[in-house]
Formats: sequence, structure tokens, C-alpha cells
Amino acid sequence: MSPVTSGPTPDPRPAPRPGPRWSAFAVVAVIALSFNLRPVATAVGPVLEEIRTALGMSESVAGILTALPGLVFGLVAGIAVVLVRRLGVTTTLVVALLTLIAGLVARSFAGHSGLLLVGTVVALAGAAVGNVLVPAFVKRHFPGREAGVMSAYAAALGAGATVAALVSAPIAARAAGGWRTSLGVWGLVAFLALLPWLVLLVHERRVHGGPAPRPARLDGAMWRSRQAIALAAFFGIQSMQAYVQFGWAPQMFRDAGLSATYAGSLSGLIAAFGIPAGIVMPLVVARMRDLRPVMVALGAILSVGYLGILWAPTTVPWLWATCLGLSACAFPAALALMTARTRAPGITAKVSGFTQMVGYLFAAAGPFAVGALLQATGGWTVPLVLLALCGPVLAVAGSLAGRPHIIDDDLV
Repeated sequence: MSPVTSGPTPDPRPAPRPGPRWSAFAVVAVIALSFNLRPVATAVGPVLEEIRTALGMSESVAGILTALPGLVFGLVAGIAVVLVRRLGVTTTLVVALLTLIAGLVARSFAGHSGLLLVGTVVALAGAAVGNVLVPAFVKRHFPGREAGVMSAYAAALGAGATVAALVSAPIAARAAGGWRTSLGVWGLVAFLALLPWLVLLVHERRVHGGPAPRPARLDGAMWRSRQAIALAAFFGIQSMQAYVQFGWAPQMFRDAGLSATYAGSLSGLIAAFGIPAGIVMPLVVARMRDLRPVMVALGAILSVGYLGILWAPTTVPWLWATCLGLSACAFPAALALMTARTRAPGITAKVSGFTQMVGYLFAAAGPFAVGALLQATGGWTVPLVLLALCGPVLAVAGSLAGRPHIIDDDLV
């Protein structure tokens, strides 16, 4: 990557190039952290009924609980950029993990729904900071090798989300503490992820003789970059689609006449594409100069998936689920673009914060909008048509976000 040739230098001292041992250790740390960024959200759904029964939770409170991930991720994303200017990337990620652990443990001991919500918000806040800053950490510590590490990051995100969704109900059924153990076990898993980050933090301070250099303040507003706006729109549409599919796809198939078991397996099929997509898409972004064909294809298959559910939901439902799953390749593509279309780690952090703030607020609104349309119209026709129309918008935003231009040049 060529250095910034004008404006303030976003990082006063470049990160020293670590030896192979420390590079491998840093990759392990990234994977461990990434694996823990989604269970805080996906572990709740499978045991939601048990939580509601135990705590006397109303349907409205349960709805708030399921909407919190997108809302908190969006609101906290901007705060992460402020924290990293004060503490540095690695220290902020350690604080984020500690916050995540505290929230996960606290909610597993909650005696009423209010404490459960507070613990969930705290845990989600820690995860939100991790969402924003892992791309910046990768940009700083793996120059020229971002694509491979981002592949590992995105795949670990998908794996963590999938494993948590699969094991939460069995743990709750078999463990002595029921749903509390099912939720609390992720605090232990996150604590294990904290250990390599503490080692990295100590090593970093030894190398620098103190705290690592912090990104300088960047005065360029994100709104000055049309590409940053397009990336935020691309990430936002994809995030909205993901949360709509998590929340409503099983019901779409069940209302069409499929059994609950079959509908659940189709939802699992949609989610399963996240792991291979996370491995492949960062490499595609790194190697293709013109991403427009990829973005158009993602938008097209998104529309095909929804229109298939509308017109022939029981004919080949696995095909429509596959289309929706493949369209989710947009998520790791957006993550990869945060590093591929920025030059300095400080700007990577700023772009990541802006993009995820916008994106996850979209994600929080999407399921509510679908539910409101479903209630207002009494059927799935209008919601599915509008969801299908998101495909062309996704394609346009992705094509603009993926053009071969560096966002730094708009901001510095």
C-alpha cells in the first residue's frame, strides 16, 4: 500500500512488523475475539421462551430484547472511534472484551427482565466496539496481508453465530442451570478469548516502551466521501436483510405451509453460508479491481430469493433459501472493503465506525418494518415485494462502494 502523501499522518509511528510467531499469535487472537462477537445475540433466540417463562417477560419486552443487537451495535459504533483515539486499538479491544464478559455473566444471573436487558446492553456494547476495531487492528498489524486475516475474521464471526444458535437449546435442556447456564457459558468462552489479547497488550507495550501510538484525530467528515456513504448504505442494506432473515424467514416458510422443523432447517441453511462466504469474499475483494459484476450478482440473487418465496414457496424452498444465503456474501465483502479501500489504520477505524453505525441502525429498523407491514397488509405480498426491491439498491450501493478508489484521499 502506498503511504498517504498529504495531510496529517493518521498514525504517528507505524506498527513494528512482528516476527512470524507474533503474527500467528495475533491471528489467533483475532479469531478468538471474532468468534465471541455474535453469541451475545444469537444465543438468546433458541432459549427465549424459557427466559420469558422464568422471568415473566411480556411479549413487548421480548421484542425489545431481540431488537437490541442492531440498535446497540449502531449506537455504540461511533463511540468506538472516540475510545481508540484515547486508548489505542489494542487497549480498547481489551476493554471491549472485559465489557462483553461482564455483561454476559451479569445477564445470566438476572432475577428480572430489567437486569437481563441491562446485562445484554452491556455485553452488546463490548461486542460493538470489537466489530468496529478489528478491521483497524488488522490494517495496522497485517499490512499487505489484510485479505487473508479478514477472511479468518469473517469466518470466525459466522462460526460463532452458528455454534451459539446450535448449542444454546441443548445446553439449556441438559445443564443444571438451564437457560442461565446456556447464556453464561459464553462469558467463560469470552474470558478465554481475553487471554491472548492481554499477552498482545503486554508485548505491544514492551515493543513501544509504553502504550502503542494512538491514531491522530482526523478532521475529514465521512459525508465528504461518496464512497464511504455508499459503503455505509451497502452495509446497511445487507445488515437489514440479515436481521429480517434471522427474525422472519422461518415464519415466511411456515405461513406458506411448511412445517416448523422444515422452516427451521431452511433458516439454518441461510445462516450456514456465512462461514464459506467469510473465507472467500475478502479474497475476491482483494483480487478483483472491478467488483460491479459481483455486486450485481449479489443484488440479483437476493431479489430472486424473495420472489421465489412469494411465487413458489413450497416448490423448491431450499433454492430460495440458498439464494438468500448466497446474497449474504455482501456482509464479508463490506468488511473487506473497510480495509481494502482505506490506507491508514486510523481512517480504517473511522470508516468502520461510520459504516457500522449506519448499518446496524438499519438492521434494528428492518424487522420492525417488516412486522408492521405484515400486520397492516395481512399477508406477505407487500413485505416480500419491498424486500425484493432492495436487491437493485444493494447492487448499486455495492458497485459504488467497491470502485477502485481510496477513501483516505477524500478525507485527508
